[in-house]
Amino acid sequence: QVQLVESGGRSVQPGGSLRLTCAVSGTAISEAWMGWFRRGTGKQLELVAQSTDEGNVIYAASVKGRFTFSRENADNTIRLQMNNLTPDDTATYYCNAYIHPHNYWGRGTQVTVSS
Repeated sequence: QVQLVESGGRSVQPGGSLRLTCAVSGTAISEAWMGWFRRGTGKQLELVAQSTDEGNVIYAASVKGRFTFSRENADNTIRLQMNNLTPDDTATYYCNAYIHPHNYWGRGTQVTVSS
């Protein structure tokens, strides 16, 4: 059974930094497209960053230059380093693993950016 568990979300002031972690079990992330998505209150789910199984990473325009995706195949973990956070980054962040044709999701971790 594939499980994704996110951690690291909390409240932070504007301009602050956070690092989210997603621990994966039940499958090898080296074979998966891995990504971070988020949903703000009243908003649609949106892609934040996604890595192919070969390690190519794409970012949403709104986070490019501030967020950094990393993949550590050795411990089956992905991370999202988030810097210079703004209130617009407030959302529940979800870890995603796509292994064709299956899509797996974590339960999410809440990030709140507020002064």
